[in-house]
Amino acid sequence: MILPVQNGEYDIPPSTSKAPVGKQLDIRPPAQPLALMNGSRAQFSNNTGVLMFDNSRGSIWSQVVGVVQSNNFPIASRNDAGQQLTTDWVQWNRADEDKQYRGRYQISVQSQSYQQVLTVRLLELQQEGNSVTSPVQIQRYTAQMLNDIAAGMDKIATANENAAAGRVSGAIDVQSGADDTGLPMLVLRTPFNVAWQRLPAAMSRVGMDVTDSTRSTGSMKVTYKAPGSSTWDSVGAKDPELPNGDYKVQVGDLDNRTSLQFIDPKGHVLTQAQNDALVAVFQAAMNK
Repeated sequence: MILPVQNGEYDIPPSTSKAPVGKQLDIRPPAQPLALMNGSRAQFSNNTGVLMFDNSRGSIWSQVVGVVQSNNFPIASRNDAGQQLTTDWVQWNRADEDKQYRGRYQISVQSQSYQQVLTVRLLELQQEGNSVTSPVQIQRYTAQMLNDIAAGMDKIATANENAAAGRVSGAIDVQSGADDTGLPMLVLRTPFNVAWQRLPAAMSRVGMDVTDSTRSTGSMKVTYKAPGSSTWDSVGAKDPELPNGDYKVQVGDLDNRTSLQFIDPKGHVLTQAQNDALVAVFQAAMNK
């Protein structure tokens, strides 16, 4: 075998690094605070995480306290007048940690001109009784508490929106439309929150079973199995003759209207004829 001429340009120099390897190397990405709710903004610095909300939400302090209590985080002291509390030791149990951590936190809400500011400050972090000063872990467990509170508040906001949507009465008008690229879609003349709440039940009436949904992205996965003629008679619509199979449905927020775009099992948007056939189906199903 004839080897090429050796060239030192590509030599790998010997390494004397003693950096962590194997299980000692933490390859997880840094944790970040999440702005889960519409109109909220997140910031992070050292041991402090901040979420800012528009004042249009009203006072959020009672929600913050409720979320802390519902998560069974122990409260050492609480000042409702000053909108501040301090937790006792919060024991974290994460599947990605071999040895668990615990932390004490100060949680407060302040009003600043047009916004309310939720601040979570990690006072102390321990692992097996030893103080932890690693900036990465301090960031991770500050973000953990902030994100848990944000997730709880988002759940409350969603429940309130769904309750409001449930109180909306009146028929929902359904029309055929097109997106910016000219592809067909359905347009429901009702806000997104109302449509999102009513769609699963409406779809089930016409043989569409929602198997998965993500509200934040407006996406649904639907399995369609054409029902019998008696179902169409009871709904008051004609069989759209849609092929059976798994469909993706993209639900769009158009302010006071909502768009529905169906994507068939082959990844194609429904034809204009198929889309138009669903107008009467959803007009009937949404108002049943």
